[in-house]
Parts: sequence; structure tokens; C-alpha cells
Amino acid sequence: MKFLLLLSLFLVASACAVSHKTGSKIPDFAAYPTYTGSDLGLTFVRGQARLRVWAPTAEALQLKLYTEGEGGAPAATYAMEKSVGGTWVYQLPAQPPGRFYVVQATIGGRQMAEVPDPYVHAVGINGLRGALLDPATVSPPAWPDDRRPELKQATDIVIGEAHVRDLSMHPQSGIEHKGKLLGLTEAGTAGPQGVSTGLQHLQELGITHLHLLPTNDFASVDESRLSENRYNWGYDPLHYSVPEGSYATNPADPAARIREFKQLVQTLHRHDLRLVLDVVYNHTADAARSSFDQLVPGYYYRQKPDGTYSDATACGNEVASERTMVRKLIVESVAYWAREYHVDGFRFDLMGVLDLRTMRAVRVALDEIDHSIFIYGEGWTAGSSPLPETERAVKANVSKLDRIAAFGDELRDAVKGHYARQNEAGFASGQPGLEESVKFGIVAATQHPQLDYAKVNYSKAPWAKEPSQAINYVACHDDRVLWDKLTVANPGASEEELIRMDVLSNTIVFTSQGIPFLPVGDEFLRTKGGSHNSYNLPDNVNQLDWTRKAQYPGVYEFYRKLIGLRRTHPAFRLPTRELVEKHLAFLPATPANTIGYQLQGHAGGDDWGTITVLFNGNRAATTVPLPAGSYTIVLRGQEINQKGLGTLTVEAGKPLSIPASSALILVQP
Repeated sequence: MKFLLLLSLFLVASACAVSHKTGSKIPDFAAYPTYTGSDLGLTFVRGQARLRVWAPTAEALQLKLYTEGEGGAPAATYAMEKSVGGTWVYQLPAQPPGRFYVVQATIGGRQMAEVPDPYVHAVGINGLRGALLDPATVSPPAWPDDRRPELKQATDIVIGEAHVRDLSMHPQSGIEHKGKLLGLTEAGTAGPQGVSTGLQHLQELGITHLHLLPTNDFASVDESRLSENRYNWGYDPLHYSVPEGSYATNPADPAARIREFKQLVQTLHRHDLRLVLDVVYNHTADAARSSFDQLVPGYYYRQKPDGTYSDATACGNEVASERTMVRKLIVESVAYWAREYHVDGFRFDLMGVLDLRTMRAVRVALDEIDHSIFIYGEGWTAGSSPLPETERAVKANVSKLDRIAAFGDELRDAVKGHYARQNEAGFASGQPGLEESVKFGIVAATQHPQLDYAKVNYSKAPWAKEPSQAINYVACHDDRVLWDKLTVANPGASEEELIRMDVLSNTIVFTSQGIPFLPVGDEFLRTKGGSHNSYNLPDNVNQLDWTRKAQYPGVYEFYRKLIGLRRTHPAFRLPTRELVEKHLAFLPATPANTIGYQLQGHAGGDDWGTITVLFNGNRAATTVPLPAGSYTIVLRGQEINQKGLGTLTVEAGKPLSIPASSALILVQP
């Protein structure tokens, strides 16, 4: 059973599994022969399959065929032939006696376990065996006509993050295919009091990119026992290049997950939504039992000097992306998703574990498919790595990468409070001394002459070359959702006060330069009951509660209009550092825990000549100095109207009062 691989290995407070390797002398992996061809794995020529597997240390490699995806005896066994570059190859008969396959290596006189090859693209139930199926032959109608929605520049992106199950599992979601990929293809679904749900909600909200938590085949959910409704985020990869079976209508049918994944992409594209995959190339669920170690022991993972696995992921192992054949696998896997499934972007989990050369190679490979495919990731690790930091894709090295972005935890923790110190409030809740860290996010982690970088909470220097390299956010699937964080960090605050803090937090995000990121559900005050790590908690904790959308229609409408404001006005999404420096000027002499700035000179070609943005993080009204003149109010607290909420005149020397925990946006034509 797939889930049994990990059942005893889960960390109490982690979303991934742990597997370790006992110490031994580290082989000279650099001396292993490498393969440069493009036909690793199963390839098809006029319908006939050929398998090529890289296993340079194997003395023999057997190919076994089975009639079913689990159980039973082999229908046929073939000796694969030694070939070039450390590979083994076998041409299957035109009518093979089985539908599923595994390979089994003999290494050092020991027969290893049966496994699918690392390049497997179709599998049976629980990913136990590969399937003799060409994914290119499995597509929904009109798939060749599928096209990505238009994207003019990266800073036009608005990301909404979600889990496949969360979007549909609520009993009142109105979605038929609950917990499935097909649930996101259902149009016109409605929930309590008729509120839109699922696909229509995403389209109404105004995001451009849907970021789905891992949808590749992962280990923690037993696909043969789906009635148990076992839940997991999916950060425990089993196969890098196959869709997860539990999200398909029939996980035992290798074609179902492939066809339904393409159907999801096709539907999103038809509704002007792009798809981002959350990819976990930094580790595997169970190193010892993985196809990696069963075919080339030790090669795919980094080791400490004593030969044990290093663990920069806090999941028991870390993938050695700097090794030639590991890099090749990662790059070709990413390109495969973009080419075969028309995926529009990739979010790299713990990107800081991967080396810079691999990330550059990923960028090059995707550019050959579509220059607009977006790449971003977590520019950090969960522990120390034997690969020097100067060689890894951590946040401090993002400026060495081309068109690859990273999450900005400076703004995140400055606005809402520290991610781990849950009782600690942030700027939006009145915590003083965080203004410079918020400003760091406002300029998208770029160089700006008015910032005092020494006062920024984490990075003491800019790390983004361009605004499109900075992801601005205050919450994601990790840690507490925004509403729960604000609740625990502000004991005694009323619901009205918490809503003001919530709205202020994301007003900062969506008016900042860079690329905004929103966990879907925060727009109607999503709660997980206070959970800080819901990776394996049941659906009743993780699912989007659509009754809250009906309960807080004013909050939802504000978020929808806030996203619309950003998408309508290019001043909030300037594409270059030079334009940010030219057009964005912070106002001087603002009081403690307030921030003011102006976007001047029709920034980015905006219709509005000058946009004045004011944030009051204090829990009491505060006055701020403002240049004298007449202004039109377009955002005030929880109200937005791009045509104007009214006008005000500021007289010279008279400060303007801003209500507690609120934002004010004023424009001059």
C-alpha cells in the first residue's frame, strides 16, 4: 500500500515524511557515466514502446510486465540490454503481454526492489507500477487547440493558492466531483445563499493564476481506500511526472488521471485562468524505497561526510540537484509538465535546496516552450545543506537568476506578525518598528533610495533585480491562515477590529509592487479553527467553508474590487526597478506605525496622475502630513470605488486623519 511507505515516518509537525540512510563511504558519483539523450523512460514510436533506464552501477536490469497495477505474478520478464551512458534499454513487442511494468536491478550481487523508472509518466494504483501508456494519446476533445490566456508581463500576475480538495469538499459547495480535478471544471456551481463556488468563484475573484498544492503522484494517500477520505497537502513526492491518483475519478485507470488533468487545464484556460503547479523536487517521500535508490543507490541524494543523508528539507533527505543526471531529470520533468499538460507556471517548494545552475536550466527549458511560463519558489531551506549557500537558489541569490521569483517573508511577517511566534502582532495590528520592513515589500525587495535596509527585519539588502522577482503575501497554506493569526495575536479584539486588520493586511499586498499572492478563502475570512499546520488534518478543517462567503459578503466584495483596482491600474504593477525608483516616493515625516507614499507622473502609463497611498497600522486614528491639494478618495478602509467615494481638500500645514487599522488611497488626475 502506498501510504504504508510513510505511515511510521511522519514528523509530528511537518508536512513531509522522514527517511534516513545509514552511513557508508560516499562513492565517486562524478565518475559515473552520464546520458545526454532525450529518450529516458518509456518512449513510443508508431505505438511501439521502448524503455531506457539509467542505472550505471547495475550488473543486470530486468523489465517485468504485469496485467494489473498491483498484485499477481509477472506476465513476462525481459533482460534489458546494456547501452550507452550507463543506460539499459529494451524494445517491447508490438503486443506486450501486460499493461503495467516495473524494473528490477541487480547491484553488488543483490537483487533490488521492483520499481517504476524515475521518468515514469503513467502509473497504476498507488504508483506501484508504470503503465504502458503514451500520455500523448490520452486527451480531452479539442486538446490540440488549447491555448494559454494572454499575459503581457509578469507583474500583471495575481496568484490564488488552493488545494484540490479544499475547493470542493464542503457539503454545500454545489460541486459534484468533490475532491477531484473534475470538480474544478464544473461551471456555474453555487453554495449557501447562492454564492458562487469553485471555478466560477475563482473567475469572479479576478486572479490570473491558480496555484494548486502538489498534484503530482504523492505517497501519503492510499488510492485504493479513498472512502476513508484521508487528507494530505501532498509534499511527499512519489513520482515527479505523473498526476496524483486520488484526485482522479478512477485511480486504478492510468488514463483517467492524465485525461482529467488535461481537462482541468483546458477548462481553466477557457476561463482566462493560468495554472501553477506546486512542485517538490527537493526530496522524495522515502529515499530507501524510492526508484532513485533502487536503481542508482545514493546518487540522487546529498550526503554528509559520514555517508548519511543530509536533510535541508527536514524530510529525511535532500535531492542532489547539482549532479548531472539529477539536474537532467528535474529539468526534463518540469518541461514535460509544460509541454504535455500545458502548465503555465511552477512554484518550487524549498527552492533554496536546489542549485542555481539547475534553476537556470529550468528557465531556459521553459523559455523554449513559452517565455511567459512563470517560475517562483521558497528562497530558503528547512535545515543546513552540504552544498554551499552561494551555489543554491536562496533568496539572497535570486538576483543571479533570470525571471525567477521568490516569496518575500519580510513583508509577510512585518504586516501580520512573526510566522512562528504566533502571539506576536505585526504592523497591521499596531506593532511598532516594522515600517521599513513593510516598505521593503512595497518596493518589491528592490533597491530604492528612500529605504533604510539596516532596519528591515530579515534581508539587510535588496535581493530582487526587478519587481517581478518578488512575491508579496501575508499568508499561505503553511502556518496559520491570516484570520486565525490575527485572532491569536490580538486577544480581546472585536470581530470588527479583526476585519479591519485583515483588510489592511491585504490592501498592503495588493497595492505593493511585485506580484501579489492570496490563499483562496482569505477573501471571506477563512479559518482553520486555529490550526498552524493542517497538512494531514481532515476536510472539515481544511475545506473552504462557503458559508463564510455568504456570511461576509462585504469583505468578499472588497477583495474582489481590490484585485480589480490593481489589475486596472498599471501604477501598482510597474515592470522594472528603474520605474519603481522613478515613480514611487515615500512621504516624509509620517508618524510611528504609519506609511505613506505616492505613485507620481502617470506611473506605468496610468490614467491617474498621482496616487497617494496611506496605511495606518495603529489601533487608533492617526494624523499624517500630506501635500496640500484636492484629492478624490478611491479606497477608504473597507470601501473601494475607482470612480470616487468623495473628495477632500488638504490645506497646507494641516495633517489628515486616518481611522484605526485602515488604508486610504487618494488620486489626482
